[in-house]
Amino acid sequence: MNDPSSPLLEAKGIRKYFGPESQRLEVLKGVEFTLHRGEMAALLGVSGSGKSTLLQIMGGLDRPSEGCVRVDGEDLHALSPNRAAEFRNRRIGFVYQSHRLLPEFSAIENVMMPLLIGRMPRQQAHAAAAILLEEVGLAHRLNHRPGQLSGGEQQRVAIARALVTGPGLLLADEPTGNLDRKTALEVFRLLRSLNTKRGLACLMVTHNPELAVDLDRRLHLVEGVLTEEESTGEAL
Repeated sequence: MNDPSSPLLEAKGIRKYFGPESQRLEVLKGVEFTLHRGEMAALLGVSGSGKSTLLQIMGGLDRPSEGCVRVDGEDLHALSPNRAAEFRNRRIGFVYQSHRLLPEFSAIENVMMPLLIGRMPRQQAHAAAAILLEEVGLAHRLNHRPGQLSGGEQQRVAIARALVTGPGLLLADEPTGNLDRKTALEVFRLLRSLNTKRGLACLMVTHNPELAVDLDRRLHLVEGVLTEEESTGEAL
């Protein structure tokens, strides 16, 4: 574990390009930023600006053409494939616009999955998943399958699954994008509360300026270049 005062997420000189040099399409142009424990930042930009590509690189799911990403001091892209998969499972949580729950499994089984992949005994994994589901307000829905849950409830299960291994970094790609305004605000406030309570470093892609204004930082990706604006800190 590194110094708690050091950045949990650090990106240096991130470039991503496609195609041969003569026809190169550069999606990310030297992106640099840091994110500390307890910080929740919005990543904004128009469709096709590279937000999801950047998020994938931050989580070690894609490789940059150039540059370095460190999570808690670990260079993600210097790890072997097996070590990288293990690191992501334990240290990075992912939440997507589409909840990506397994429809044939119950809520608690979906949340248990990362722990079982990490070889935690089933009884211990069940207990840990139950605690997380209670924390996100779904203690009464443990044995319901995704098809029996509302959209907001499904996303709460997805959030519990992302956090069940106790990661320090949470990456959220439009986590409220498929929800109505009221439910989106509820899910956002849950994420904000968990971010504060658990001391997470959280990077959230969103098109919603109403949500972004309440975060600690707002990062804008425009034509592959990342800039930051000062947050007003207005509460929702």
